[in-house]
Amino acid sequence: MKRCIILIIIFTIVITSNANIKDYKQLLRNLVIAISNEAKKHNPKFLIIGQNALELVTVNGKPNGKVAKDYINALDGVGIEELFYGYENKDGIKTPQNITQHFLSFLKIFSQYKKQVLVIDYVKSLHQANDSYKRSLQKGFISFQTNRACSIIPQWMFNKNEDAINELSQVKNFLYLINPEKFKSKDEFVRALSQTWYDVLIVDAFFWDELLTVQDVSVLQRKPNGARRLVIAYMSVGEAEDYRYYWKKDWKANKPPFLEKENPDWKGNYKVYYWHPQWHEIIYGAGTQENFGDSYLGKIIHAGFDGVYMDVLDAAMYFEEKN
Repeated sequence: MKRCIILIIIFTIVITSNANIKDYKQLLRNLVIAISNEAKKHNPKFLIIGQNALELVTVNGKPNGKVAKDYINALDGVGIEELFYGYENKDGIKTPQNITQHFLSFLKIFSQYKKQVLVIDYVKSLHQANDSYKRSLQKGFISFQTNRACSIIPQWMFNKNEDAINELSQVKNFLYLINPEKFKSKDEFVRALSQTWYDVLIVDAFFWDELLTVQDVSVLQRKPNGARRLVIAYMSVGEAEDYRYYWKKDWKANKPPFLEKENPDWKGNYKVYYWHPQWHEIIYGAGTQENFGDSYLGKIIHAGFDGVYMDVLDAAMYFEEKN
C-alpha cells in the first residue's frame, strides 16, 4: 500500500513538473509570428527581420531538425552578428571556424527558403572589412562591417548601388547604426544618413527619447539621387530598456509581472518574460486595435518605417539555460 502511495506521489510530481516546463523557443516564435501578423495587417509589405537566435528556425534547435515553417514564413530576412569577425564582443577578433560553420548550417536553411541574410561583422581595419565582405558575398549574403558600438558611418562602403530599392531581394548593401552618440541633434543625424548611398538603413526608431517623425523617415528613404531605399527600425523584443518611452519610473521598485532581472552585460536592459500578455501589449498591442497605436510596433508603423529589425531573440536560450 505504501509503495502504491509513493508511486502515485512520484507520478503526480512528474506530471506537475512537466506541466510547468515551458517551450521557450516556441514561445519566442509565437511572439515573432504575432508581431509579423499584426504588422502585415496594417502594411502587407512591412518587413520582418530577426537578429541572431538562428536555432529558432528548427523545432528542436538543431541544424538537421524539422523546420519551424510558421516561424520562417513570418520572417522576410535574418540578421547574424559575428559571422566572421567580432567574436565574444571584441572588434577585430576572428570568429572560430567551428562557430562560423555552426552559424552557416542554420543560415543555409534561411537561404533555401529565400530569406535575405544580413551579416554584421565587427572589425578594426579595412583589410578585415574587405575580407568579411568577400566571404559574405561568396555565400550570397549582404554584409556590413562596423564597430561594436554600432555608432559610425564607416569610411568604406562595398557594392555601391544608385538604383531604387523597393524590396529586400534587391538590396546590395546596408547600414546598421543604432547608436546616435556621435550626432549632436536629430536633424544632424537625419542629414548625415540621408547623404549616404546605402540600400537599407537600419536605425533606432528614436533619436534618444525622440521618435523619428514621418518627415524624418521620408527623408531617410531617399538616396542622394532621389532613388527610394528601405528604412528599418531596430526593436528589442526580448528585453525591456529603461530609456524607452514605455518605461515607468517605479518599475525598479515595483516590478511589473513581465520584468525579470537586469542584464549584467548591458546596464539599463532588463530580461522579460516575453510570453507575458502585458509585454505583448507593449510590443505590438496584443492584437487589439485599441492598444496598437501606443505599442512599440504601432509607433514604428505610424512613423512610416519599412520594417522592423528584432533583437534579443536569444532570450529563449537564456531561459532554457536558466531553467
